[in-house]
Amino acid sequence: MSEILGMQAALEHLRSAYIAKNPKSKAAFEEAEAILPGANTRAVLYTSPFPLRFIGGHGCYINSADGHEYLDFVSEYSAAVYGHSCEPIKDAIKKALDEGVSLGGHNMYEVELASLIVARFNAIEMVRFTNSGTEANLMAIALAIACTGRRKILVFDHGYHGSCLSFHGLDNPMNVPYDFAIAPYNDIEATRTLITEEIAAVLVEPVLGAGGAILGTHAFLTALREMTSSVGALLILDEVMTSRMAPGGMQGYYGIHPDLTTLGKYLGGGLSFGAFGGRRDLMQRFDPRLTAKEGGLSHSGTFNNNVLSMAAGVAAAKIPTPEVILRFNRLGASMREALNAVAKSLSISKFRTTGFGSLVGFHFSGENRELLIECFYLHLLQRNIYVGKRGFIALNIMHEEWHTELVVAEIRSFLELWKDSLV
Repeated sequence: MSEILGMQAALEHLRSAYIAKNPKSKAAFEEAEAILPGANTRAVLYTSPFPLRFIGGHGCYINSADGHEYLDFVSEYSAAVYGHSCEPIKDAIKKALDEGVSLGGHNMYEVELASLIVARFNAIEMVRFTNSGTEANLMAIALAIACTGRRKILVFDHGYHGSCLSFHGLDNPMNVPYDFAIAPYNDIEATRTLITEEIAAVLVEPVLGAGGAILGTHAFLTALREMTSSVGALLILDEVMTSRMAPGGMQGYYGIHPDLTTLGKYLGGGLSFGAFGGRRDLMQRFDPRLTAKEGGLSHSGTFNNNVLSMAAGVAAAKIPTPEVILRFNRLGASMREALNAVAKSLSISKFRTTGFGSLVGFHFSGENRELLIECFYLHLLQRNIYVGKRGFIALNIMHEEWHTELVVAEIRSFLELWKDSLV
C-alpha cells in the first residue's frame, strides 16, 4: 500500500509541474472542450491532464505553444520519417501550390510516385492511391472479397489497420461490420485452425504497431503465406507503418511475397496519404475501361491523387536511400538493446522494450503498471523528451546517436528511481 501511495504522490507532483509548465496548452484544451468531444479529434493524442499543443518543428525537434522545445521521438507515430520542415518536401509543396491544386483531373506527379513505389516494393506490380492507411486497408479487403467470392477476413489480436479496423481482444463497435475472425499473433498452430476455404484474406502487420511494437517472426509470416496459398485466400501485408524498416519494407527483409500490400504514413511526405497495390491480375480489376460484366471494380475518391500529396510523395521518395534507411533503423535497434541492457543491469523484470529497427515499444508490468506508464511519460516530458504515451518511440532520419544516448540516459534515471517497484 505504501508503495502505491508513494507512486500516486509522485504522479501528482509530476502532474502539478506539467500543468504549471504548460498554461497555454491547458487554455487551448479548455477552449476546445466546448466544440470537440474531449477537446480531441484524434484519440491517440489525448493524455491526462491535457495534451501539449505544438506550433512548429524542425529536424527532430518540435515546439510547443508554451515556448518549450522537445526532442521528438514520436515522429508523428512513424509518419514523420524525414523529420520536420524537410526542405526538399517543402519546396515540392510550394511548387505544387503555385501551379494550382484541386484541378479535377490527372496531374504530372501521380505516375512518377507510382513508379517509385513499384520499384521499391517487389510484391507491388500495380498500385492505387487513397487518402490514408485506413482507406488502403479497407480497399484491399474489399478487393479480396470481390476476387475470392468469400466474406471472412482473418486478423490478429492487438492488430491495428486504421480507425475502423482495430482489434484489441474486445468487440469494437467502431469497426466496419465485416465477418472477422481473430487469431493470436505469432501463433502458427492456432492460426492454422482458422485458415480455411471460407477465408477471403489474411490481413497482418509484420510488426504490431499500436499493439506494442511486437515483431512478427519469420516463421509466422512465412507460414501465413503458405497457408493462404493452400486455401486460395489472399495475404494482405499491412506495411503502413513497417515499410520504413528496410529498403524493400518488411516483405523485402523477410523475403515474403504477399498478394496485396497496404502503405501510408510517411510515403506522402507528411501529408494525407495511403496506397494499396500488389499482383497485376488483382489490381487490373480497377481498370475503368472494364465493365461490371468483365469483372471491373470501381475505386473513387476526390483526393486520391491530390496534387500536394503526390508532389510531396515524389520528393520524399527520393530522400531515404537504402543507406539512410539502414542507418536510422540501426539506431533504433541500438537504443532497444541499450535499454534492455540497463534493465538487466538493474535486475529489473517489470520493464522491457520490443520492436524492430526504428520502432521501439516500452512495456511495464505488474499491478502498478498504469501508474508507472503515466509517471514515465511525464518524467520524460519534464526533461523535454516527447514519446508516445502508450510507450512508443519512432525514430526519424534526423536523429543522431547522441539523441538516442540522451534518451537512454533519461530512461535509466527513471528506472533507477523506481527500481524497487520494477524488480
